[in-house]
Amino acid sequence: MIKTALALTLFALPSVALAESQQPYAGLEQRPVKALSEQQVSDLRAGRGMGLALPAELNGYPGPSHVLENAEALALTADQRERPKALFAAMKAEAIPAGEQLLEQEIKLDGLFASKAITQTALRSATQDIGAAQARLREAHLKYHLAMMTVLTPVQVERYRALRGYAPQGSEPQHHQHRQ
Repeated sequence: MIKTALALTLFALPSVALAESQQPYAGLEQRPVKALSEQQVSDLRAGRGMGLALPAELNGYPGPSHVLENAEALALTADQRERPKALFAAMKAEAIPAGEQLLEQEIKLDGLFASKAITQTALRSATQDIGAAQARLREAHLKYHLAMMTVLTPVQVERYRALRGYAPQGSEPQHHQHRQ
């Protein structure tokens, strides 16, 4: 009996996987902004980074919020604590409206398709507007990582990288062997 159930399960798995792969977008048509998940919409409205600053973060340019999270371990001075706070507030003040603008552009594009009013000219205009909004949003996140380089010492930047779990620049990833 167990063998029969196992055989039936194994037989059914490929058909379930095939059905799922043929309908990868099923249910997404209900989203208010078709191109964005609820989490992405929430992140844009809150000014969260959504990985937009990874080129900076992973190449040794610390972010203000993560610097503040690691203030003690980085041994920040009083001034070094205030500057990331100001930079983070400025980033949020810039990123939230930029995120809202991106949402508006995505909703506009979706509306053009939903109303069947899309044309090649409208498509080009809408996607260019979305690209410009994405660029403004990304710059809003990246430039504050760049600004942090004027706040921290080189030693603090390296300490930050270690605290965040990043390998030192130019080094090979270290593979540790665990004893069994």
